[in-house]
Amino acid sequence: MSEVFDGYERRYCELSANLTRKCNSASLLADGDKKTEQISEIKAALDEADVLIRKMDLEARSLQPSVKAMLLAKLREYKSDLNNLKKEFKRVSSPDANLASREELLESGMVDPHMASANQRERLAFSTERLNDSSDRIKESRRTILETEEIGASILQDLHQQRQTLLHAHEKLHWVDDAIDKSKRVLTAMSRRMTRNKWIIGLIIGALILAIVLILYFKLSH
Repeated sequence: MSEVFDGYERRYCELSANLTRKCNSASLLADGDKKTEQISEIKAALDEADVLIRKMDLEARSLQPSVKAMLLAKLREYKSDLNNLKKEFKRVSSPDANLASREELLESGMVDPHMASANQRERLAFSTERLNDSSDRIKESRRTILETEEIGASILQDLHQQRQTLLHAHEKLHWVDDAIDKSKRVLTAMSRRMTRNKWIIGLIIGALILAIVLILYFKLSH
């Protein structure tokens, strides 16, 4: 499910419930400044509801086909609900709201004067139900987010422990590198001394050989 769609849906359900209450209230007001102000508020809310419907439509069509089909079916219900609200607004804002209401009842074949109020209560119940459903989904989303945060915190703690282990291992490797460097320096010094000693021994042996040759030469020559 899309969290963006859920946010639009929740806002629309709030608007729908509010519009139903305002239409009921406006239908009871006599013509005057208060009713004009109420009608202006209803008009602004209807415009906002139109924008929300378009946003929900765009969001639903951008999702995966399985989710898209379910959201578009739900969106059709909201569009029908909005059309009913617009009709109600048209009736309430007409110059003679009571006459318009009677004409609408006669055209639809309903002679019960309480039917219009029943329809309004039905729309209000529909909006309230959708609002409750949206609230439940938001609560479920929040619960999922909290669980995800807990999992994320646990992963971060594990990563921190692994980081400390790696840092400790790095320190050990650094100490080993220092020990190897010292060993290399000692071995290099020993190698140099051995090479120097070999040259010294070789020179001594060469000098001894030369001395022996000279001694033998003088003895044989005399």
